[in-house]
Amino acid sequence: MNKKISKFSKKSLVYFVSFIVTILLLLWVFQILFLKYSYEAYQVKNLNTLVGTIQKSPLVSLSTTLEKIAYQNEVCMEYITNSGQTLRYNTMMNGCALGKNSQDIKKIETDFLDSELEIKSYRLMNEEYEAKAFLYGIQIDSGTVFLYSTLEDVSGANVILKNQLIYLTIIAILFASFIAFFLSKKLTEPILDITKRAKLLGSGTMVSFPKYDIEEVNELAEVLNHAGRDMLKTDELRRDLMANVSHDLKTPLTMIKAYAEMVRDLSYKDEEKREEHCNIIINEVDRLNLLVNDILTLSKNEANADKIKLEKIDLVKEIKEIIKRYEILKVTEDYQFHLILPNKAIIEADKQKINQVIYNLINNAINYTGKDKKVTIEVKEEKDSYLIQIKDTGKGIKESEIPYIWNKYYKNEKNHQRNVVGTGLGLAIVKTILEAHHFEYGVTSKKGKGTIFYFRVKKM
Repeated sequence: MNKKISKFSKKSLVYFVSFIVTILLLLWVFQILFLKYSYEAYQVKNLNTLVGTIQKSPLVSLSTTLEKIAYQNEVCMEYITNSGQTLRYNTMMNGCALGKNSQDIKKIETDFLDSELEIKSYRLMNEEYEAKAFLYGIQIDSGTVFLYSTLEDVSGANVILKNQLIYLTIIAILFASFIAFFLSKKLTEPILDITKRAKLLGSGTMVSFPKYDIEEVNELAEVLNHAGRDMLKTDELRRDLMANVSHDLKTPLTMIKAYAEMVRDLSYKDEEKREEHCNIIINEVDRLNLLVNDILTLSKNEANADKIKLEKIDLVKEIKEIIKRYEILKVTEDYQFHLILPNKAIIEADKQKINQVIYNLINNAINYTGKDKKVTIEVKEEKDSYLIQIKDTGKGIKESEIPYIWNKYYKNEKNHQRNVVGTGLGLAIVKTILEAHHFEYGVTSKKGKGTIFYFRVKKM
């Protein structure tokens, strides 16, 4: 378990440190490597803005504008009027090369004055300060303005930034390590607790999962709580099924043994009694065979071993054929079967399996219908499909139990009673067949008013 914690902590540390290092690398690239280029680009953009301001300045306030620009933006300027007068602004600032008899500057000024260009920029090297500089020549209506600006040396700033980034990198890595440790501890504690409780749940011990501080972990805990409740319910239903199936197996076997002994010891000489006892044995064998067949059918359907064979069938015709099997119940038990059917209902399905679905749903309705012993089978025609409904008039199903009725372990009555027909596995078989066909199915029930099982099939 500690090994797992270590791995999680290590991954957290790697992820956080990688993130921090990536951010710091970007800072190094943009703040150190590109600092000179970005600073120069900023200066050029700023100087271009100043040039535009000078060009748009009215003649009456030009001198004031030039002086204001020079002192506020740390640049120096010369203004040579058309009459030959030279005015200088902020030429005493450090680094200004205007008005200092520089041959390079004079040559540039002369070249620009002789040209017909309105604006031209020059890149220079200020040898006195060993720094780059810009000189702009600007033609205006009243003369020519020369704007000069030096680029500050950012080497010192680079050194400071490098030192700061080194310290920042060390602090960030330590901080990332702390955060990684804190998060891994915060996350692994509830996960380890869930794991411990889940193992107990897996061993059959019913446990509950508490609330945690993390929403996603809470969702996992709630899922496991739900799974635990389902496991408890399933285990209870499984025990019920074993009791029910054991009862269904034991009763016919007991009857078979008892009547076989009677034939052997008592009625073997009495032809009428012998025939009666042998018929009872045959009926009990048939009931036993039905139970075994249902168990085998359910197992094959759940294992997908029984493939679906689609064919064109008339649902109405099949229902009428199935109802004929229950004639004996009409006569001996006074059951009523009410049919509401269209003339035809052509669908595509596995004939044998759909017949089994209908047969099992009718059996279920027979077993749980009310004292009137009435069962209704209806095929309702819809726009693109047929809705098949099997209705009984029994006491209904509790809403809390409806999600479990399709489970093969489900039994509506806790105290097992012998079914009139069927084995108690019918709804589980219905579920597997309808899901294999991808048919919609369900149940609606009202306490004291009966239950309706239904499924929907597309028209051909």
